[in-house]
Formats: sequence, structure tokens, C-alpha cells
Amino acid sequence: MLLYNVTVIIEDAAAEEWLQWMLEMHIPEVMATGKFVSNRLLRVLDSPNEGITYCTQYVVETVEDYDDYQQNYAPALQADLQRKFENRFVAFRTLMEFVA
Repeated sequence: MLLYNVTVIIEDAAAEEWLQWMLEMHIPEVMATGKFVSNRLLRVLDSPNEGITYCTQYVVETVEDYDDYQQNYAPALQADLQRKFENRFVAFRTLMEFVA
């Protein structure tokens, strides 16, 4: 099992709109790819950054499913985020392996 984590730092003025979009559109679209078995959305409380920091986490069973998602789905989904919230966020993504 692997954890795909997307951390987004969103401007305060766009945070409410972004959160609603994530819950109603983006996360359901990611889950509809069938590549992930679960997800969660967390707000970072002690972020040193300006804006609001969120982590969206998706659990994927195999690296093959993750690779398929990255090749066939992620580019369009990430482009949607970029178009909708251009210049109002920064994001970074990490893939982690469960060890315990």
C-alpha cells in the first residue's frame, strides 16, 4: 500500500472556494479513476506558510495503479486545478510507502 499526498498552500481569499471545489469536484473525480481505495483531506494547523495549507491523501494499492493514474489521469486533473486557481496556490506531491 502506498500513500499519495498532495499538499496545497492556498491564498486565504481563495481557500473557501478551493475547499468546496475539492470536496464537490476534484476528490470525487480522482476517486472515480478507480485507482485509489480511500482518501482524506486534512488542514495543517501549524504551517509556517502564508495562506492555508491542506493535505489531500489518497491510498493506492500498487505502484502500477499509481503510475497509471500519473500517466493517464493526473495531467488533466492537475490542469483543472491550475486553470481554476492560477497564481493563488502552490502544490507539491509525494508518494510514500506504509512501513508499519
